[in-house]
Amino acid sequence: MARTSAWISWAARAVAGLALAVVAWALLTAWGGVWHSHPAYAVLLLLTVLGALAALTVSILRSRPGTARRAPTWLRIVGIVLGAAWVIAIAWLRPFSAIEPALTAMESDAEVTATETATTIVLEPADASGMSALAFQPGARVDPRAYAAVLRPLAEAGHPVVIVKQPLGIGFLALDGLDVARSTGVDADVWALGGHSLGGTVAALEALAEGVDDDLRGLVLFASYPAGDMKDFAGEVTSISGSQDGLSTPAKIEASRADLPATASFVVVEGASHAQFGDYGPQPGDGVGTLSDDEARDQIAAAALEFMDFLTPLP
Repeated sequence: MARTSAWISWAARAVAGLALAVVAWALLTAWGGVWHSHPAYAVLLLLTVLGALAALTVSILRSRPGTARRAPTWLRIVGIVLGAAWVIAIAWLRPFSAIEPALTAMESDAEVTATETATTIVLEPADASGMSALAFQPGARVDPRAYAAVLRPLAEAGHPVVIVKQPLGIGFLALDGLDVARSTGVDADVWALGGHSLGGTVAALEALAEGVDDDLRGLVLFASYPAGDMKDFAGEVTSISGSQDGLSTPAKIEASRADLPATASFVVVEGASHAQFGDYGPQPGDGVGTLSDDEARDQIAAAALEFMDFLTPLP
């Protein structure tokens, strides 16, 4: 029994030590992504540190002779298992940090004002009078800044862009993305929803729930597809995908035709991979792009801009 108790104590300390190591790893390797994403992940990191320090303190104090009776063995084992699961989740949620040229695209100039808050990034053109705006959902665990370079051309052409910061980088926790975008005070006559990968799936769910009205007119899918049937969606839809995408594969994109309105347009960027729809480095499971990042970005931005121009109401 004493050996079992000692083993459990050391296991608890090991999990606590691993938790501190994972937090340090996340901060050292993805500081930009942590700082510039929704604050929920940073809060979880802080809670992880506090929990790990508390667990270490309790374990050390209880190992001293004469201390109070320990919790039941089964309860301590459950606590260790739950702690280990928490650490794994924290490690998995580490964001893909934005890299150049997205970081430079976040800078304001005479054409575009870039504004960042805890929940949004707004790329606002100097003159957006009468133009359509885009509310954009990032891919899972991707630093929202990673889409600044591919979406900035839309803002330079007069279309305001609001990139939504999702709690923990998970789109399903930001199903109110359009409302968040509207709340920024962006001046736009009509809106389109859009997103990359899981973000596009969430944007499709939002579009279906909102329906088309005088405000919401369209949906832009970046290497993405809807989770179910939205053939009855009355708005405009465009699907922009890459031929080398290893995640939202060409076969999956082709299959999504059955779930989208018959009027949906499909643009395939030949040679583009999944991660080339943003600037955040390689992504596990992705294919290998045969286009340069600059070439892929230009073609993706051009297709998105053509769609946004199409949505803009006639004067």
